[in-house]
Amino acid sequence: MTLSAPTDAELKELAEQIAASALRHRLMLVTAESCTGGWIAKTLTDLPGSSAWFDAGVVTYSYEAKEALLGVNPRTLERTGAVSEETALEMVSGALARFGAGMAVAVTGIAGPSGGTADKPVGTVWIGWKRRGGYAHAQLFHFDGDRESVRRQTVAAALKGVIKALTD
Repeated sequence: MTLSAPTDAELKELAEQIAASALRHRLMLVTAESCTGGWIAKTLTDLPGSSAWFDAGVVTYSYEAKEALLGVNPRTLERTGAVSEETALEMVSGALARFGAGMAVAVTGIAGPSGGTADKPVGTVWIGWKRRGGYAHAQLFHFDGDRESVRRQTVAAALKGVIKALTD
């Protein structure tokens, strides 16, 4: 999926939509991030008053961190790798289980410029979402551009998915 890299103003607008919806639904949000390095949490917490609806953000780059902080099964990582649907689903479920939030989003991918393979080229990103009491779901994206562009597009796609989950 090719999207243009969003501007800071566009990311802020998405965060404001999430804030309004989270407040309306009286729920807290948690993020579990790998390739974005906390950018989703930063975008959300840039908003004044975000402590009313933002619970926590976890950045897990290594396999060990994914296992220890989010409960990702080591066998999942061995079998499918960090950049996979299974890992994204376990990350988002683990984040929701470990915090008191009502909504979680997780991202894992290859932002580049290195690290890509024929099966998982640079720009391959899995994003998972889950509301408390619901089922986790994940979506595969293929973003174009340099490292910053891939990461910006990932943040935007993650936030748009949160908005969709909060309005469904």
